Amino acid sequence: MIRFPALAAFVSFLLPSSAGLAAQNEAVTHFTLDNGMEVVVIEDHRSPSVQQMVWYRAGSADEPKGSSGVAHFLEHLLFKATDKMESGEFSATVAKNGGRDNAFTSYDYTAYFQRVAADRLELMMQMESDRMRNIRLTHDDIETERDVIIEERNQRTENSPGALFQEQMSAAQYLNHQYGAPVIGWMHEMQTLDLEDALGFYELYYSPNNAILVVSGDVEPAKVHRLAKQYYGVIPANPDLPERLRTQEPPQTAERRVIFRDSRVAQEYISRSYLAQERDPGNQKTAAALTILAEILGGGTTSYLAEKLQFDTQIATYSSAYYRGQALDDTTFNLVVVPRLDVTLEAAEDAMDAAVSTFLEEGVDPEQLERIKAQLRADQVYSRDSAEKVANRYGSALAIGLSVQDVQDWPDILEAVTAEDIMQAARDVFDCEASVTGWLMREEVTQ
Repeated sequence: MIRFPALAAFVSFLLPSSAGLAAQNEAVTHFTLDNGMEVVVIEDHRSPSVQQMVWYRAGSADEPKGSSGVAHFLEHLLFKATDKMESGEFSATVAKNGGRDNAFTSYDYTAYFQRVAADRLELMMQMESDRMRNIRLTHDDIETERDVIIEERNQRTENSPGALFQEQMSAAQYLNHQYGAPVIGWMHEMQTLDLEDALGFYELYYSPNNAILVVSGDVEPAKVHRLAKQYYGVIPANPDLPERLRTQEPPQTAERRVIFRDSRVAQEYISRSYLAQERDPGNQKTAAALTILAEILGGGTTSYLAEKLQFDTQIATYSSAYYRGQALDDTTFNLVVVPRLDVTLEAAEDAMDAAVSTFLEEGVDPEQLERIKAQLRADQVYSRDSAEKVANRYGSALAIGLSVQDVQDWPDILEAVTAEDIMQAARDVFDCEASVTGWLMREEVTQ
């Protein structure tokens, strides 16, 4: 059982000094049960509440070809009946005990959580461990919940030109990897999902040796260890759990363009994505540089793109840059520019390219870099006031192969990023041959 350093004084963390930020992390205990289930306990006794999360290393990018959406479909189905509970009883019990629960699916993981009073943790473990191996699905469940996820896609994707546009952007960005398919699934494949698809994914991936239990809040590690052994530790590991191998991207050697037209578009804009390195275990330096680069270029109204496009030339009404570093495989670095109504998309794209080129020539403003680092330090501290945010930070990291130590080291790695690290990351990531540029446009009206 490994113990990590306790949370240091709040005030000292906010001081400009860069020394020892990792030493000021949360009080974390990390251990593994005999059946292979990882457990992370994050102590915070300021409030008599607790958050339990179970993360499965199985997301939409792990789905069999032709069954897109099955990971998200199964997430819905886990709220149906088990050998011990009737359909809907899980959430009803959580609510009856004054708590709340939910779940979510991403490309790389599926997570289930409950937020309850600290003295209800054992009940939550009892129920969550039950549905890890004992769901009881019927054909009626499949029909009903398949209609639910199809309606969810209709509401969130089919009714949103922006969502449909981003879906096409991702599909163009990834030539071979399943990050190119939407998490919710392609409609034509969602419509064919059946009981066999759901149970196949469940039986393959929903096992303790493919799961991470994160408990944060008013808890004692010894008690969590005892309860975890009692409820999760008795579930056998899956000896047939496959190695997590995915189709990888071939070399990308041609820039791509997407033009998406829809009569419902209210505001046209430009989006560009570049293939980028993700956070890797023991090697997070490039990801840290890209994280700060995104803040420099597009982190609000004081960012570089905002200054050049929104204020100096007044080409745009909005600009942004963002980086999805938390991924198992190669991810993306993105730019977005929304032009003024009297500015064409072509002119806005030219201005965006010119701004990026100028940045590569001018380099990083030292004062802006220090300001961003201070903001990141403050964000790290403020997030500790939320058991949910802290649990998400550790759970999502472990689910993509990072370690507790990687999470603990992240503040120091961000702090150590230099201007040259950022410029090298920028030169590497702004590779047009590994990019997709998209225009979201109003559909042309024909007379």
